[in-house]
Amino acid sequence: MAQHIPVMLTRCLDLLAPALERPGAVAIDGTLGLGGHSEALLTRFPELELIAIDRDPRALELSGERLKPFGARAHLVHAVYDEIPEVLERLGVPRVHGVLFDLGVSSMQLDEADRGFAYAQDAPLDMRMDPTRGMSAAEVLNSYDKRELTRILRDYGEERFASRIADRVVRERDAEPFTRSARLVELVREAIPAPARRTGGNPAKRTFQALRIEVNGELEAVRGAIPAALEALDVGGRIAVLAYHSLEDRIVKRAFAAGATSTAPPGLPIVPEDQKPWLKLLTRGSEGADETEIAENPRAASARLRAAEVVRRPRTARVKGAR
Repeated sequence: MAQHIPVMLTRCLDLLAPALERPGAVAIDGTLGLGGHSEALLTRFPELELIAIDRDPRALELSGERLKPFGARAHLVHAVYDEIPEVLERLGVPRVHGVLFDLGVSSMQLDEADRGFAYAQDAPLDMRMDPTRGMSAAEVLNSYDKRELTRILRDYGEERFASRIADRVVRERDAEPFTRSARLVELVREAIPAPARRTGGNPAKRTFQALRIEVNGELEAVRGAIPAALEALDVGGRIAVLAYHSLEDRIVKRAFAAGATSTAPPGLPIVPEDQKPWLKLLTRGSEGADETEIAENPRAASARLRAAEVVRRPRTARVKGAR
């Protein structure tokens, strides 16, 4: 397995630091993965208690070994990150002071060839982050109709040739169901026009992204996770979110913007307290990794980081979602 390098690590820690340096601070790492961010959080903030969540049993196993030195300060939980309310209720934790999300597929999942996430390696078409539940990518390819496949490829992969690829998949699966990633890569290459094959890297990357998002319900999970995390934060608590494609980043942007905008009618001379913004944005738009980090860790190239601080509790019982 390739060395795991956490993306934008120092910047994430610096953004969360004012909230996590307080005595008794509790934080959530909603996407534990191989534990790089979690280990750094527990190291930098020696009194911090961390709730580390991942849906992938293999990630929990590997990170459990990595975080053993921190003993009871690290609580590892098998869950999806939109299940934060249920996780906190089980642990008896009413509020937290920091939340970190490193969205998308993890380094471990990409590096383990038999998981089927990487289009550069032939493997079973699985792509489930939690192999114990849900449909595999092969089942999606072999059972969805052309219309549904087209929608997934277009909406989740932003694939211009979604209809052509979906049509080819439906025709070929009748002769032989899809089971391996190499066959899908070749199909995509043959389905799109020749000029499109010569630009933008591997032409299958958008199809693989789309299938992965569908298999794992990633966008729905993000839509639920961001409001849930914001609601869990105490006043003064901070959240940092790393996204790797525009679909995720847009959800985060909208959720943050909603909390950072006054709900008072325009022109009021005095804005009532309960209509003032309850979030303060900590980044100007989204931030990217610098050239030095990208050179050392190419996976950082597409990362977009947004962060915010809860400055008061919102009036509504639940934080508005990002839909």
